Amino acid sequence: MCLSSRMTMASACVQLCLRCRSPVCTKAGASTWKIYTQLQRCISTTRIPTNISSGLFSTRDHRTVQSGVRWKQEMCYYNGLMVKYLTTEAKDRKQTDELSRSDAVVPQNPLLPNTEALLTTESHTSLADLDAPELSPLEEISSEEAISISVPSIPPMSTTLSDYVDASETLTKLVQLGVNLFKLEQRPNVGSMLLRLDFDREVAPRLLFLKDIGVEDSRFGHIISHNPFILTESLENLEARVNYLKSKNFTAETIASMVSRAPYLLNFSVKRLDNRLAFYQQQLKLSASNTRNIVARLPRLLCGSLEPVKENLQVCKIEFGFKENEIQHIVIAVPKVLTANKRKLTQIFDFLHNTMKVPHSLITKFPQTLNCKFLRLRERHLFLEYLGKAQYDPTQTNYISLDRLVSLPDEAFCSEVALASLEDFDFFQKTL
Repeated sequence: MCLSSRMTMASACVQLCLRCRSPVCTKAGASTWKIYTQLQRCISTTRIPTNISSGLFSTRDHRTVQSGVRWKQEMCYYNGLMVKYLTTEAKDRKQTDELSRSDAVVPQNPLLPNTEALLTTESHTSLADLDAPELSPLEEISSEEAISISVPSIPPMSTTLSDYVDASETLTKLVQLGVNLFKLEQRPNVGSMLLRLDFDREVAPRLLFLKDIGVEDSRFGHIISHNPFILTESLENLEARVNYLKSKNFTAETIASMVSRAPYLLNFSVKRLDNRLAFYQQQLKLSASNTRNIVARLPRLLCGSLEPVKENLQVCKIEFGFKENEIQHIVIAVPKVLTANKRKLTQIFDFLHNTMKVPHSLITKFPQTLNCKFLRLRERHLFLEYLGKAQYDPTQTNYISLDRLVSLPDEAFCSEVALASLEDFDFFQKTL
């Protein structure tokens, strides 16, 4: 075998020994690395011409031959060091194994690694374990192996509440009530709050309270899905708020309906509820009965922000030009005008008043037009205008009521108002 081949094999052997064997201690690892470094330096600085192996060289190559002989001597020296190191390491491991079997306590230098731990780890890792074939996920296992598989019942962390439903009685009962856990887990800290609740001690009394005031069982899931914090409210506060509404002459049926449609209603204090009722009564100049009427029909007026309400009132008064009594009539008939989107409200009024030429008095008489869909109003007006029947003045012939214009379904609108077929109306809509 040529010297270059021997050199390659020696380097490969040294690298394999260093890769596969863990150093017994820091001193042994340093010695191995020193031998390997010197060997690499010798290999990188010495070149053996290919003609040496065949014996064909001239006097010019005498210096190269001397270098080759020197390299061979050094290789023999380093090989001897490596054999000596491996022999010493084997003896040390044997002695360490004997000491560990006899439970001998060997003091460790805190600056050096724990040789006993390293040797124990190395003894547990064998070539047979490394060469063992991996199990296939499709491979059948015995019933005993299946029983021995342990699966944690509750994950320590999760991004979804569904992982805890089987292990939590509270979540299980809430799911049975129809609570939307997916909606709740999107809100910060709500999932952890529900997991901490005890169903019998904390959840059940609140559900019984809702049932006592007249809320139907089918509405429990809707209420908790929108307002899970009602489960943490004290029963004394809930009773005080219901008693306040009763003192304002709200009937039991009305209170149950308000709580079902506005889940956050009972989370607000008595003082806030009283301030809200006083605000609507004073701003709109309404009587107590009319104030109860609009709040009972739209209970979120007591829960939402007052800024949109104030803005819509200013728009109706300043931009639209309605009088105070006209605004009162519109709000009593359609309370949603108070919370409607300002842009949509302005768009509908502009089309009614400036395009269809409907005066304020007719809009006040038919306030539901301010709450209709703009696209439906526009399509039907343009179709009547195309047919020559867009007449909204009550004093003229062929008068068309604004109420019927926006409330009737398409078939009734075509047959009773436009006196045309539904196919003609559909074809006209495609031309817009």
